[in-house]
Amino acid sequence: MSLAIPFPDIAPEIFSINLGGFTFALRWYAMAYIVGIVVGWRLAVMAVRRQSLWPGDLAPLEPKDIEDLITNVILGIIIGGRLGFVLFYQPVYYLSNPLEIPMIWQGGMSFHGGMLGVALGGALFAWRRGVPLLSLFDLMALGTPVGLLLGRIANFINAELWGRPTDVPWGVVFPGERAQDCPGVEGLCARHPSQLYEAGLEGLVLLIVLLWLVFGRRWLKTPGAVMGAFLAGYGLARSFVELFRQADAQFVTDTNPLGYVWQLGGAGLSMGQVLSLPMILLGLALIVWARRRVR
Repeated sequence: MSLAIPFPDIAPEIFSINLGGFTFALRWYAMAYIVGIVVGWRLAVMAVRRQSLWPGDLAPLEPKDIEDLITNVILGIIIGGRLGFVLFYQPVYYLSNPLEIPMIWQGGMSFHGGMLGVALGGALFAWRRGVPLLSLFDLMALGTPVGLLLGRIANFINAELWGRPTDVPWGVVFPGERAQDCPGVEGLCARHPSQLYEAGLEGLVLLIVLLWLVFGRRWLKTPGAVMGAFLAGYGLARSFVELFRQADAQFVTDTNPLGYVWQLGGAGLSMGQVLSLPMILLGLALIVWARRRVR
């Protein structure tokens, strides 16, 4: 390590309270979920209040309806995110330890699983309320990057999901034995702060693009296009950052040090890239289909 940034001294907990022998703590990760949901809710309300943004100059929802939608979103994030982690990343372990599946406080959430959970919750809401499904998905996509931005920052604060070893000047020396287990590196091991790369691309950049498409280009008038832009944008951003992100330990072996789940010669794809590829293809197809419908 020639030059690197020490990991900042930020506790994972914002504050904790001891009551009757029990400790109640508010963690940055939980705060990221809370703030992300609230900001996404307000963005959705702002969009439905502008009738001119929607097909026929009529929003598919009333602002008060979004409060009911939030319940489905929260359940989808928690249930889908946890089950996605269990099925995509550690199925063997959790099949042997099924009682640990609901223990979300131990960590382990998957964005791709959470997205599927939210999509299912949204579909149920649309079916019960008679809301156009694609317009609802467009609305939900608009607020999602805020949660991604804050969630990835929380991952950084928690010193988890760090990147591969690097000698770039902005490499970060993450604490912990696993983070410092870098074969061939003498002294302290610096790693890519891949959580911040994801926060910037999946969160901030994607949010700016979607806001521009919704309020600048009025893409809500073509149902499915905004959702397509989100899917393709997230998939491309995640696939790129996977080039710098350390693979999950269960995928890494002596013959597969980069943790590819699909290999061809010296190249391959990580689990994050495998799960993101269908998002990219579906997103691009949605954009093309939605835009052609209005021509």
